[in-house]
Amino acid sequence: MASQPIYQFYAELEGYRPKIWRRFQVQGSCTIARLGYIVMTLYEMKASHLLAIEHTYTLHFPDDAFEEITHRYVIPDEEGEWEDKGDADATRYKLTQTSINVNSHVIIKNSRVTVLYDFGDGWEVNLKLEKVFNDPDLPGKELPRVLEGGGFGIIEDCGGPGGLEELAAAFKAKQGKEYENFCEWLGVDELDLERFDLDDMNFRLKKLPRIFADIYENFNYPTQRSIDLIERKYLRKS
Repeated sequence: MASQPIYQFYAELEGYRPKIWRRFQVQGSCTIARLGYIVMTLYEMKASHLLAIEHTYTLHFPDDAFEEITHRYVIPDEEGEWEDKGDADATRYKLTQTSINVNSHVIIKNSRVTVLYDFGDGWEVNLKLEKVFNDPDLPGKELPRVLEGGGFGIIEDCGGPGGLEELAAAFKAKQGKEYENFCEWLGVDELDLERFDLDDMNFRLKKLPRIFADIYENFNYPTQRSIDLIERKYLRKS
């Protein structure tokens, strides 16, 4: 059974249309870092760039004063790059230890979580906490799980949301120099950025967050087996 409270989030990729969205659940014992790895999995990110998670909210006080607060969480690197920047260690904080909670006794408004990936391309996934609940009949091994969604996700190193829109337009046209260049770069001649496979995504959620944790937290280069999972080689063999 899931002994921890269950957090249900709605996620949406910032700056891209048609929207790419997910609704998913994790245990309250999930660290902020693991939440980041789960979102990376949900949006086809491959752990080849820096990652950060920000929680921003507005505190309202009895005298109608308010204050906007942002907590930034990162995964420390081998060189200690983040030690002097005032960021929190995302591997040390669980969801239940943060203010990412709709049941807080503090008056919190405009609460939002943003997963930031590849600071050059500038990918942002906005999360909204929909509810926190308990379900004694749900086995903990079933979490994390995605309930529904739409759209494929990102394409690494394509230039952010604007580049993704260019990719989508080229593959819809299926002609022209830009299409040919994208085909050569990606090694495919078909790309449907509107597709979403629920079963495959839930399969990946049981595998990839652990691989990403090993990369970011243990600084281990992924094994060939892990790379094959990330690249979906299992589909090509079926």
